[in-house]
Amino acid sequence: MLFLFRFLLVLLLCLGAQAAAAQESSIEVLEAPRGPSSGETMPEQEGSPAPPPPCGTQQMTIARMQWPTAALLAEIHSRILAQIFGCDVRIQEGDLAATGSSMGATGQPAIAPEMWISRIAEIWNAAINSQKVRQAGTSYLEPVFEGWFVPDFAVAAWPGIATIEGLKQRAAELVPGHEPRFVSCPADWGCSVINRNLLRANGLDTLFEIIEPANRFELDTLIAEAVSRKEPILFYYWQPNAILAQFAFKSVDLGAYNKDAFQCMGRKSCAAPAPTGFAPDPVVIALGEWVYLDAPQVAAYFQRAKMPFAEMNAMLQQLSQTGETVESVVDSFIASRGSVWRPWAGLPIEQPQDTQSPQ
Repeated sequence: MLFLFRFLLVLLLCLGAQAAAAQESSIEVLEAPRGPSSGETMPEQEGSPAPPPPCGTQQMTIARMQWPTAALLAEIHSRILAQIFGCDVRIQEGDLAATGSSMGATGQPAIAPEMWISRIAEIWNAAINSQKVRQAGTSYLEPVFEGWFVPDFAVAAWPGIATIEGLKQRAAELVPGHEPRFVSCPADWGCSVINRNLLRANGLDTLFEIIEPANRFELDTLIAEAVSRKEPILFYYWQPNAILAQFAFKSVDLGAYNKDAFQCMGRKSCAAPAPTGFAPDPVVIALGEWVYLDAPQVAAYFQRAKMPFAEMNAMLQQLSQTGETVESVVDSFIASRGSVWRPWAGLPIEQPQDTQSPQ
């Protein structure tokens, strides 16, 4: 089942890669609103009515999508809203299209913690225009989900290879007598075309042997085997993902994202690819409009609730272990990672207690 979840996430990330270049012009990506209905805490005025209850007057329904990251986020937010805000929360199974349509029509479910809006651009734009749904903020702290990586041990042995210039200068040293390997994604995924063009754009296509595995399982196997042999490979991957928590890697600095350059990257016929970073992907927390009006404290919470990739990577790695479930992983996160989630709720970070006896 976990493999199926991962496979669904791969489809979301990679099958849409060739369309990434056009996403900025086709999707409504709005700045978080400000003012009395934005979730901000406004100064109380004498004679003003009592503030609404923290959770408003409707049930807080949270959409839990089918893939692991979305399920984890739904359960995390459910627990925090129930335990900290005292909300009546209900988890509702959903998918991108159905959830986006429902929120645009009725404002329910109230919360969708991980909406890949570039995958449902028409539905999302219609939902925004209906004024029944708002974008509270981004689901993750980092905006770019794809990248190139090198193992930590390789960076320690060949300083500088986490940059393009460093890779150019030291490629011949990595595997003496042979071209080092660049492990890309399967040839039928859009990212394989992007990776080939990025290698050309950065003058690395003649310095690395390009390996395109048959499937996701082979991709993970190639990376794990190379790490076990201490082979200094360069590889493509995406976040959040368990394998980046299982091993220690450094991301390669590809430079700033250039929209015009990236538009060419998904084309096999790209004549003159130019350097660029990967495109950011708009993955947002969607809230029913009524949440802003009826439960501004909850709206403010979601404007702050940006999950770091490293935290989600670690949870996915834990979830891959025998006996673990989404619920058990979330319980562990809530119990041990207050330094991450307590600021979302406007709470101070608890200091560890001193267990030593007083002198």
